[in-house]
Amino acid sequence: MSTREPNAGLVRLYRETRWTLRQFAHAVNRIGTERGTPLKYREPSVHQWLNGHVPREDVRPLILEALSRRLHRPVTHAEAGFPPLANQPNTRPSTVEGLVDLGRHDMDPSRRSVLGVSLFSVALTIPGWPDVVGRMEAVQTGQARRVGMPDVDTVIAMTERISELDDQFGGRHARPMAAAFLVNTVVPYLRADAPEPVRKAMMSATSDLCYLTGYMAVDEGLEGLAQRYYVKALELAGASEDHLTYCTTLRGMSVQAVDLGHGPEALRLADTAAAASPQAGPRMRAFLAGQQAHAAAQTGDRRKALTHLKEAEVAMEKAESREKAFGSYDPSALHYHVSRVRHELGDVPGAVEAMKESDRLCYAIYRRTRVKERGMLAEFQLQAGHLEAACATWNEALDEYPLVQSGRVDQRLRNMFRLIRPHLKNRHARDLHDRARTVAPALA
Repeated sequence: MSTREPNAGLVRLYRETRWTLRQFAHAVNRIGTERGTPLKYREPSVHQWLNGHVPREDVRPLILEALSRRLHRPVTHAEAGFPPLANQPNTRPSTVEGLVDLGRHDMDPSRRSVLGVSLFSVALTIPGWPDVVGRMEAVQTGQARRVGMPDVDTVIAMTERISELDDQFGGRHARPMAAAFLVNTVVPYLRADAPEPVRKAMMSATSDLCYLTGYMAVDEGLEGLAQRYYVKALELAGASEDHLTYCTTLRGMSVQAVDLGHGPEALRLADTAAAASPQAGPRMRAFLAGQQAHAAAQTGDRRKALTHLKEAEVAMEKAESREKAFGSYDPSALHYHVSRVRHELGDVPGAVEAMKESDRLCYAIYRRTRVKERGMLAEFQLQAGHLEAACATWNEALDEYPLVQSGRVDQRLRNMFRLIRPHLKNRHARDLHDRARTVAPALA
């Protein structure tokens, strides 16, 4: 007993409450009485907990509830330094607790740097649709109020607004905002009483928010963090039986893998997404097939890549003939995939032409995408031997670069400095280099 380490997490929370030991004990006893299990803890018990003694399993949720009420935010087993409950499979935290721990670390600047060491894993276990459909821990009732469809609409509207900010300005500032909203607003909604249709709709809306937050983590280069958000999105999509977000998330994981050069894993994820959506409409089919084509091309499977690319083109024609769907997979995105496939297959001039068409069709709101892909287009143009055209494209990217906060855009600019350096005897290259050093001195 004398060698037991103090529970640093619980000590930190206790200090934050500004309670005395007696007040802490009374708060836990009061919640026990509310739940029909009267307790008689006193100061020595609390002192033992702080010094590393693990409370009984049935008491730990009461301690967490007492802390949550006092601090006006969710407190999880992990944050309080408690082990997972024994009845949780594979000792994994519950979906909601996992969201709290994930989001809180992401929104806290003092902890955010720790997340960067979490690397992309090709061995990540991807929960299949049959494994997640309908699965979710029971609602925790008590102090939480009852929620309804207006609360679901709030989550949907906030997700849409954060997505717009990401499109226009990049995810560097928007992601911590999303994480804070997730922890402080959405998690209490998930824990509140609700009719089953509202409960499923809330989980579906949360799944979409997790997918978006993971996408923004990819944009910042936090690959392991992104995977953790994506897996939570899959769990919540299955629990709410939301096939669309489930498939969209798998496809997002494939995009992440292919951009990191993990072709076989990217193809597996893209194929899984396509197989999980047998009744997808034409726009969704194009959305999935375009990614299958890119992943297949990276593995060197030319036949499969071109087959999927044709499938995407045919599906897009059908989708465009039915309706315009601003904000979803569109002809600009399809031409981007055409460019990436052609480039992977060695057709650099074809890649340049397709990327130019993608840029021409790109909606104005997608500033971050436009700047990033102009950087990619310039790289392709330089690879094709068109130095002056590449310099002109890079200058177009620099026009909007100061308005974007994005790790992927920063990386494209770093690439530009590296690639243009051997050509500084050329006047266009030298002028571009001098301008870029002024616009982005930290990257030079």
